[in-house]
Amino acid sequence: MENSSIELDPSLKLAIAMALAHSRRRQGLPPSATTTTAHHDDSRTKFGDNSVADAIKWKNKAKQRKGEILKLKEDLQIAEEGMQHDLFPQNISCKCYFYDNLGQLSPSHGSYQDRINDVFHRRFLRQVRLAERKKRRLNGLLVQSYISDSAVENELEQLKASVDFLVELCETSSPTGAEEANFKNRSHQAADFILAALKDLSLGGKLDETTKSIVSCLIMRLMQMMCNGSQNDESVLYSFRIYVQHLMRELGGDPYIGQHIVLAVSQRISMAAESLLFMDPFDNAFPKMHSSIYLMIQLIEFLISDYLLSWSTRRDFDSKLLEDWVTSVFHAGKALELLETRNAVYILYMERVTGELTRLLGRDPFPRMLKPDTLGRLFG
Repeated sequence: MENSSIELDPSLKLAIAMALAHSRRRQGLPPSATTTTAHHDDSRTKFGDNSVADAIKWKNKAKQRKGEILKLKEDLQIAEEGMQHDLFPQNISCKCYFYDNLGQLSPSHGSYQDRINDVFHRRFLRQVRLAERKKRRLNGLLVQSYISDSAVENELEQLKASVDFLVELCETSSPTGAEEANFKNRSHQAADFILAALKDLSLGGKLDETTKSIVSCLIMRLMQMMCNGSQNDESVLYSFRIYVQHLMRELGGDPYIGQHIVLAVSQRISMAAESLLFMDPFDNAFPKMHSSIYLMIQLIEFLISDYLLSWSTRRDFDSKLLEDWVTSVFHAGKALELLETRNAVYILYMERVTGELTRLLGRDPFPRMLKPDTLGRLFG
């Protein structure tokens, strides 16, 4: 009876509750975890402990999430600031090996396109040029569209914009000094656009007179700069012409533009040989004319050695154009023979070219592509 009376004594229950509360405060637990009544048993105590642990856990998670959000905001700010920087900084080098073997003969010349890793730069440049031309057309400066087919029109727009950009770059930039890295990056991208557009047009069977006109304009303007230079300083003029020669060499990887380059250059050699025949050797223009003939002969040798066999494997290879430029190359050799008394080096260079050309044309499938009389002049 005495024990039961103790259990039912309200004052004892209050004392026990106060002791529990005091003990919890000394242990560092929040006051809410304690109770002021004696009805809290062991299970209620465990539940309070779990609630405190959960609160601490979620508070830590909230701090982590806040830190992640702040980090993302910092990354976003850095990215936005980076977009304002020059996409082609002066200290970045050409990543596609476009100018490897500059001025050197390399029969095993490989394609640079597999090693390009500047995709975003190229895409940016292409979109800027296309947007510029479309804007000009909408403003009425380009009244007539090339063709009604929108897909073909886009390819022609890309081709024309790339040609204009490349020629403008060569006319206003220098491949030496502070502008070298900038020139290399942008020129190889423009050349890549031209090759890609020609490939798409060729596969679609859309190589028409408009395309031929654009390609002919490109070849003539580049050949003019290779032979006569541009507004660059005379001290770097010859190196600039070497770079232009290399651009034409790389563009010649496409059989359509490559064969047209050989045809145009060989015709230019014939005209230059005739001009030299009547030119005073002491004329100030004579040294430049001499180096131009050498660069043109060397360019033909590069194109024949690098690409002739690969051209013949293309489905769109033009055998009629092959006939034209092969005949023109041999005519250029005959024209240079007239200069033998002045400079026999021309003939030696040209004989090396025609000898390599004859050797390659003796292999399949070229004998089936050429007319019998042409083959007779080659092997007769």
